[in-house]
Amino acid sequence: MKTIIPILFTCLLITSCSEDNDDTATQVNITFNFTHNWDGTSVSNANFNSIQYTNANGEQLSITKLRYIISKITFQKSNGEKTLLDGYNLVDVTNGTNLSFTPTATIPSGNYSHVYFTFGFDNDANYNGNYPDLNSASWNVPSMLGGGYHFMQLEGKFIDNTATETGYAYHAIRAVHNSKTPQEFQDTFFEVDLGAVTITNHATFNIEMNIAEWFKNPNTWDLNVLNNMLMPNFNAQVMMYENGQHVFGLKSFTP
Repeated sequence: MKTIIPILFTCLLITSCSEDNDDTATQVNITFNFTHNWDGTSVSNANFNSIQYTNANGEQLSITKLRYIISKITFQKSNGEKTLLDGYNLVDVTNGTNLSFTPTATIPSGNYSHVYFTFGFDNDANYNGNYPDLNSASWNVPSMLGGGYHFMQLEGKFIDNTATETGYAYHAIRAVHNSKTPQEFQDTFFEVDLGAVTITNHATFNIEMNIAEWFKNPNTWDLNVLNNMLMPNFNAQVMMYENGQHVFGLKSFTP
């Protein structure tokens, strides 16, 4: 279900990068593992379809679907030189697929001041038709909402304020003012900085998502108000973007 299109961007002039080059550097593979939790309690698809979580607003809920896009993993040295692994990975927790992936491209071993990845697609990549596998995975966004692709689909059920079990669909896309002509957009993809690392061999990044954070920081999410039809809701998409800043973290790293 994933397509990895490795493109390595390095300095065009080798001499301009000499301050960060190490003659002993070797090309190494990088592996990214994705785990999920709810405020520290491990979450996998074995925990789906059962109302057992409580969000910051006090609503009890379940998870029935969770999948999201990670793209443009970037390694940056202290002199600004970047190595970009261009491509994407559709992490599908529901089906237990793509929870781990190793890009086919390698990177030089050495010291990196930052390692980034993008949640979702940036505007250069977010166009319908770019990715046939995502089209077949029903990952498209309708043209009336600006086209492109989802960044995340998080779905489940919650106990509403009438004690009724009600479905919710927390879908993240690029925010759009759909009622305006022409449409107005606000970027809602974001970069996650995993910090500085020293890579000596085939390194492994264990990245964790705290699902509870989507509902609490800085916006306490009221599922009774915001549970469905969130894709055309400009303000809801901006709130998701804001809450997403606190969702991901580097659980561990093996150099």
